Amino acid sequence: MINKLKPALVGGLIAGILCVIPFVSTCCCIWAALGGFLASFMYIKSSPAPVTTGEGAIVGLMTGAIGSVIYLFIQIPLALLFGLASMEEAFQRSGVELPVGGIALVLLSAFLVVVLILVFCTVGGLVGVPIFEKRKGAQPPPPPQDFGTAPGGPYGTGL
Repeated sequence: MINKLKPALVGGLIAGILCVIPFVSTCCCIWAALGGFLASFMYIKSSPAPVTTGEGAIVGLMTGAIGSVIYLFIQIPLALLFGLASMEEAFQRSGVELPVGGIALVLLSAFLVVVLILVFCTVGGLVGVPIFEKRKGAQPPPPPQDFGTAPGGPYGTGL
């Protein structure tokens, strides 16, 4: 689990921060998939054994969780300070009546983005494994020659 944490932190940092930057965040799903993709690449390079797609999905999901937390810690205060009035004004000008408003609208939109980050980071982790994992037929190294023998020789101590 520890060797999955470092790639997930790096990928989650990329996904979380790039999903908050104003003009860059229009490609939020791409940045989330890129974060999962990068995390699976880093995990494959550090893993001594071949990596399965399930492990890639786990690394991607961890990346999405970290990216989501980063996104929430940055986006919710910014939206409450600067974006709440502009969001409500934009909906009123377009003629759309929403059943929720104010803080509930900010939380609902943040929840939607968190779900997208989780899904696309997991997809990025899944896609990265077949692309980067080249050790499909690699066999583990054979055990040492004296593996499984008793300390006194191949037949034991001879009691």
